[in-house]
Amino acid sequence: MITEPAARLPGDCRDPASPAAAARTNRLTIVGVDTELGFAGGETQVLGLTHCLIAAGHRAEILCDPRGQLWERARAAGVVCYPLRVRNAFDVKAGLAFRRLLSSHRCDIVHFHTARAHALAPYARGLGARLVVTRRMDYRPNRLFAPYLYNRAVDAVVAISGAVASALQESGVKREHIEIIPSGIDCDRFRPPSESERIRRRSELGLGADDVAIATVAALEPRKGHRYLLEALAAIAKDGSPPGERLAEAGAKQSPLKCFIAGDGSLKDVLIRHSALSGLGSTVMFMGQVADPCALYHAADMFVLPSLKEGLGVALLEAMACGLPAVGTDSSGIRDSIHDGVNGFLVKPADPIALAKALQTLAASPDLRARMGSQARQRALSGFSIVESARRMLEVYWRVLGHSESETGAV
Repeated sequence: MITEPAARLPGDCRDPASPAAAARTNRLTIVGVDTELGFAGGETQVLGLTHCLIAAGHRAEILCDPRGQLWERARAAGVVCYPLRVRNAFDVKAGLAFRRLLSSHRCDIVHFHTARAHALAPYARGLGARLVVTRRMDYRPNRLFAPYLYNRAVDAVVAISGAVASALQESGVKREHIEIIPSGIDCDRFRPPSESERIRRRSELGLGADDVAIATVAALEPRKGHRYLLEALAAIAKDGSPPGERLAEAGAKQSPLKCFIAGDGSLKDVLIRHSALSGLGSTVMFMGQVADPCALYHAADMFVLPSLKEGLGVALLEAMACGLPAVGTDSSGIRDSIHDGVNGFLVKPADPIALAKALQTLAASPDLRARMGSQARQRALSGFSIVESARRMLEVYWRVLGHSESETGAV
C-alpha cells in the first residue's frame, strides 16, 4: 500500500524521456522493487546494483517497504526510495497501488528482486516499461505459476548461478529466457585488511595471537546448516570422530579455535541451546545481526558456509574478497565460487565430520590459509565484482528494450 500519495518515481509524465530517447542519451530510468523487511544478501545486491547504476549516470531508485531495513539503509546512502507495502504474493491492493504508481510515472525498466515483488509483475504489463526479475533461490519455484510468471509476465529472467537456472528450468521456465549473472560485491570495500586493521579487529573480539577465528554470516535458518557447524566444532573439541578417523594427526599442534556466528533468525534460541549443551560455550560466540561484516572478516582466519542449499552466498563472496579461505558445502551455487583445494574446501552437505576435517586442516596451517586466501581474493575479483555484475545487468536492460550495446554505448 502506498503511504505517501505525493511520492514520485523518476521521470514523471511531464518528462519527455522515452525508451527511444534513453537510447539516444545512453541513460535509463530503472526502478528496483524489493519489499522485504529484513536485510540479507538479496538486499545487499539491490543496494549495490543501484549505486553502480547511479554512478554510471542512470536514474535508479527503489520501491521498498518503509518499515524495512532496505528503506533505512538506502535512504541513508542517498538513494531515493518510494514506499510500497506488500503483505504476500496475492496482495491485490498492493498490486493496484503499484500499477497506479507506474501508470502516472514513466520508467524504462522495472526490476523485481524478490518472489513477493515478482508477484506484482502482471500489474505492470502494458504500461510501457520492460520487466526483469532476478531469482536468487536454488529451489524450484511453484510449477503451477512459474511458467507464466517467468516466461510471460516478465521480459527477462536473471539467475545468480547455474544451480538457480537449473531449478527454474525444472519448473518449466524456458532456458533461452534465462541469463546467468552472478551476484557482485564491492571489492574495494571488501578487501584484505592492513596489519594494523587486523590487529585492531582481533583485539575488539578478544582474540589472542594463537587463536584461529572461524567466521560465518548467514540467517539462522535450517537451510543454512548451522547445526552441522556446531556438531563439527564439538567433534573437534572432543576429537570424537568415528574410530580410525581421528580429526587431528597424532602429535599435531592444534591452535585454539573460536567461531563467530553472525546473523539472526528463527533458530537462534535453538542453536544457542545446542551450543551450550555441546560444551562450546567458550568456543562459539553468537553475534546477532552485524551492521558491518567487514570488521568480522578482517579479524577472522577462515570463513565457513555450511548451507544445505544456497543460491550463491553473498557473505561467502565478501569473505573471499577479504582474503579468507572458505569452507562450504558442495551444493548448489557454492561450487560456483569455491574451487576445492584451491581457494578453500568443499564438503558434503550435512556431514559434520567432513566439515570438521576441513576446518582443522586450515586451522593447522597458516601457510595454507594464506595461499588459499590469496586465491579466494583473486576469484572474487575475477568473477564476482559488483561493477561487472552491473555492466552485465545493463546489457540485459538494453536488450529487452530492443537496443544493442553498439547502439547505446551504455556498457
